[in-house]
Amino acid sequence: MLARKGLLATLLLAAIGGTAQAADEVVVYSSRIDELIKPVFDAYTKATGVKVKFITDKEAPLMARIKAEGANTPADLLLTVDAGNLWQAEKMGILQPFDSPVLDANIPPQYRSGTDSWTGLSLRARTIAYSTQRVKPEELTTYEALADKQWEGRLCLRTAKKVYNQSLTATLIETHGEQKTEQILKGWVSNLATDVFSDDTALLQAIAAGQCDVGIINTYYYGRLHQQNPELPVKLFWPNQGDRGVHVNLSGIGLTRHAPHPEQAKKLVEWMTGPDAQALFAGINQEFPANPKVSPSQEVAAWGEFKADSIPVEVAGKRQAEAIKLMDRAGWN
Repeated sequence: MLARKGLLATLLLAAIGGTAQAADEVVVYSSRIDELIKPVFDAYTKATGVKVKFITDKEAPLMARIKAEGANTPADLLLTVDAGNLWQAEKMGILQPFDSPVLDANIPPQYRSGTDSWTGLSLRARTIAYSTQRVKPEELTTYEALADKQWEGRLCLRTAKKVYNQSLTATLIETHGEQKTEQILKGWVSNLATDVFSDDTALLQAIAAGQCDVGIINTYYYGRLHQQNPELPVKLFWPNQGDRGVHVNLSGIGLTRHAPHPEQAKKLVEWMTGPDAQALFAGINQEFPANPKVSPSQEVAAWGEFKADSIPVEVAGKRQAEAIKLMDRAGWN
């Protein structure tokens, strides 16, 4: 009997020890690739002693996994790209809101969920890229103007299946309504120089190769390609500076509904919105910090300043279903 009690006591202590050890870590499910997030998590561990474990995959499988795991999920946080994805996660019921004066101070409301279920960490502009050999910047004005006959046979687009274009379309619907937005998209489709591309890098390479003259891309794809080839004959143009501004989206993070270590997870999120982490995270990803008090990296700053659209980014999620249907009607594959 004594031996049995001793064994039970040993097992109990081991369980307590395991729980204490687990409390000194945070688990993140991330759709961002390892090399873009590991340096940030390593810096947090160095600063706090708290370990950050992360699992990377596409956003849809990660969200489905969290949903399936339910109360048994090991995930404390979901880190992904685009407000449309974060909004979907919120509607799936896999995130929980949390109030934080730190987040309130660090991140503007337009880059956070209206229910405090997620916050932006870094920003990317989905803007116009153009050939420096065949286009003069003064020929460009707005997203809408790319539907004009001037660009017939000269425009490249990424597939409508990508959430980045769905979010851009959602904000166009918010601004113009469905009827006018459909006209714009049909103009874009009729101006295509070639079939849609699977990714922004291929689109940029097509502009450089002369397949098309202009396209719509996320800025960080340009940054990566330009870093590899500084002589790239492609530049960025900031559209709609006379009205609403450039469409901006984000990468962001949310606390899972059944987070095993919610307090540690909250501290990590707050740290990631602070000045040191913002500079590191945005710099590695060649994005803009979501914290307006933090300056972008020297390379990103070299692209020039612009006025950003003030529409709350969660509109991208709220109007996502409308956007997908409208893109289909417009013939955007």
